[in-house]
Amino acid sequence: MASISSSPLSLMSFNVSSNFNTSSSLPYPFSQKHQPSKNRKPKHHQIACTSNDTNQNSPKEQEQKASPRRNVLIGLGGLYGATTFTNNNSLAFGAPVPIPDLTSCVVPPIELPDDIKNIDPPISCCPPFSSDIIDFKFPTFNKLRVRPAAQLVNDDYFAKYNKALELMRALPDDDPRSFYQQANIHCAYCVGGYTQKGYDVELQVHNSWLFLPFHRWYLYFYERILGSLINDPTFAIPFWNWDAPDGMQIPSIFTNPNSSLYDPRRNPTHQPPTIVDLNYNKANDNPATNPSAEEQIKINLTWMHKQMISNSKTPRQFLGSPYRGGDTPFKGAGSLENIPHTPIHIWTGDPRQPHGEDMGHFWAAGRDPLFYAHHANVDRMWSVWKTLGKKRKDFTDPDWLESEFLFYDENKNLVKVKVKDSANDRKLGYVYQDVDIPWIKYKSKPSRRVKSKDKNKSSAQRPSRKLVDKFPIVLDSVVSIIVKRPKKSRNSKEKEDEEEILVIDGIEYDNKTEVKFDVIVNDEDDKEIGGENTEFAGSYVSVLHVHDHGKNKKKKNNNIVTCLRLGLTDLLEDLKADDDDSIVVTLIPRYGNVKISGIKIELED
Repeated sequence: MASISSSPLSLMSFNVSSNFNTSSSLPYPFSQKHQPSKNRKPKHHQIACTSNDTNQNSPKEQEQKASPRRNVLIGLGGLYGATTFTNNNSLAFGAPVPIPDLTSCVVPPIELPDDIKNIDPPISCCPPFSSDIIDFKFPTFNKLRVRPAAQLVNDDYFAKYNKALELMRALPDDDPRSFYQQANIHCAYCVGGYTQKGYDVELQVHNSWLFLPFHRWYLYFYERILGSLINDPTFAIPFWNWDAPDGMQIPSIFTNPNSSLYDPRRNPTHQPPTIVDLNYNKANDNPATNPSAEEQIKINLTWMHKQMISNSKTPRQFLGSPYRGGDTPFKGAGSLENIPHTPIHIWTGDPRQPHGEDMGHFWAAGRDPLFYAHHANVDRMWSVWKTLGKKRKDFTDPDWLESEFLFYDENKNLVKVKVKDSANDRKLGYVYQDVDIPWIKYKSKPSRRVKSKDKNKSSAQRPSRKLVDKFPIVLDSVVSIIVKRPKKSRNSKEKEDEEEILVIDGIEYDNKTEVKFDVIVNDEDDKEIGGENTEFAGSYVSVLHVHDHGKNKKKKNNNIVTCLRLGLTDLLEDLKADDDDSIVVTLIPRYGNVKISGIKIELED
């Protein structure tokens, strides 16, 4: 289907329903040591996925930012105003996310893998409790630690890392420095173990602007503990260099079954020399029809360019949507968190386990040493992103800068850290090994210029579609929507000043399921669209993170409600569609049950 400049149908307004399906809780396999305070009064700051606010602004300024020029959605049949969005009940600002309430930690209901189901004492994701909290102070050091690319390390480095992790694994489980407790940190923060201190709402560091800062702090303390155990303050963890061809397989240092870096709960069909799929579609993982290694590398490089350049021109696009004290979670992931971070988790996890453990579920991800190398490269991408253009800068919003976390250090001290102190990796004492970045100039190509006879390549090949005339929709088949653009024929300065963003809002699904759908723009009926093509705008994909919302009195069910934001400026230029009034958006469900409340285009500075 070619780009359409105007809709043949009349425009009708439509509303959004906020309820999807509910899900009953599973039995708890763990004891609950702490109960949440019953006296805490909930205070919620509802920030819409589509809110364009990334700094503190007055209500008047917010009203101005919500002008028709910024908030326009014409679906095939309706005008979709910002006031109808599912989680836009109010706009309130001036509240950074506080430290977790450690007394409220509960373990979410999770079906455990067989080999750890009956251990005694039972696994708990709650780290040790302490009321003694110290403030973070920047470290002193003589030289920067250099985190190496995992595929380039030598035997001496492997021996040192193996020894450090052996010592960490040998620590008692109740030692906050132990590997057991390091894994618990991710589980507690990422699977709904905590509430925000002072609020009766879940604390969640994924799917918002907290994703990168939290994981940077997490790796910082993990690395410091390892170094202290081998008395080497210069020790630095490796990064899994999955953004470069020679690093696009599980690094060999993690595949020796006799080393402390090994984890048996990984996908057995994705071992070296299998090339990682940075936008992995587990529903269509067939070695007989998967792309060749050479093709997969090219597709991966294209995805890196899309996510790091075309889909990340503003802080919100890259870092994620605002998430403030009192907010319910899942405001919207940044480009890097969505792809490739999440698909790599799923690609690595073991499908033989109940939830794809270890890497395939957030409760267990930290139990695989490969997790820390994966997130080291995610962290590296944050540093690289800031070098790619003048607008690629961190948020200046005080609510982002002042948000806080708690971590145990190498001396067993419970340390309070702030997001603002994580923004500069060099101030934390480390840098990354300088390696090639081949994806910077690896742009996608429109399908109409590509002549491919390979019918087995990984693609967004789709069955017949249907046109959508109203929202909300349950995405159980391929659908297309005509979406009105706020402004066409923008000049170079306008494009530089404001990025055109496709917003898919009110993405709702049960948190006990995985979901994935692809987003295609202005495709043609007779073309197969793959990740290497410009028309493939992006995907929404989730990792399992089952949690208990019983503490949250405002939460009526176990559903997640979030959004997906995709850059259009480069895409429309490459498709020569700058002068079109509208675009055609096609949504292709891959797995899981999803409801979507609306689609719109907005301009973001």
